[in-house]
Amino acid sequence: MSALDNLKGSHSEMLDMISDLRAMMTKEQLSIRPNAMTTHKLICDLADKMKTHMSEQDKSIYPDLLIHQDPKLKSMAWGFLNGQKPMKKQFDRYHAKWLKNCDFNFSDEFIAETMEVFDMIEDRIQREESILIPTLESSGIMARAV
Repeated sequence: MSALDNLKGSHSEMLDMISDLRAMMTKEQLSIRPNAMTTHKLICDLADKMKTHMSEQDKSIYPDLLIHQDPKLKSMAWGFLNGQKPMKKQFDRYHAKWLKNCDFNFSDEFIAETMEVFDMIEDRIQREESILIPTLESSGIMARAV
């Protein structure tokens, strides 16, 4: 499977997880302890998947773009890499604040911050699907980097 196929598959998995989690993120659902535990685990899984997603891009996509002759491709790669830094910081803060202690006490603040994280991931995926993937496909870079 190519890096581009992996990227698309990762997008699909994360979007599916977010869709499921959004349905679970109600005060009523989270007041039931088994639901809260499942939600907590799925949020942790999503966070791990997003970290893996960014790490895989760092290894399989950006190196070729950063040394490419086309300055537009280099610039795009740097833009996406620079965009990862605040995401990683937000994830780390979120994880330390909400997921580290496994207390399953899902307050309104937790739900609001979680929805912000979901929005951030969805925005990133949308940018990758509308800018990164079409550029990679049209440049033919990923065809050579399989």
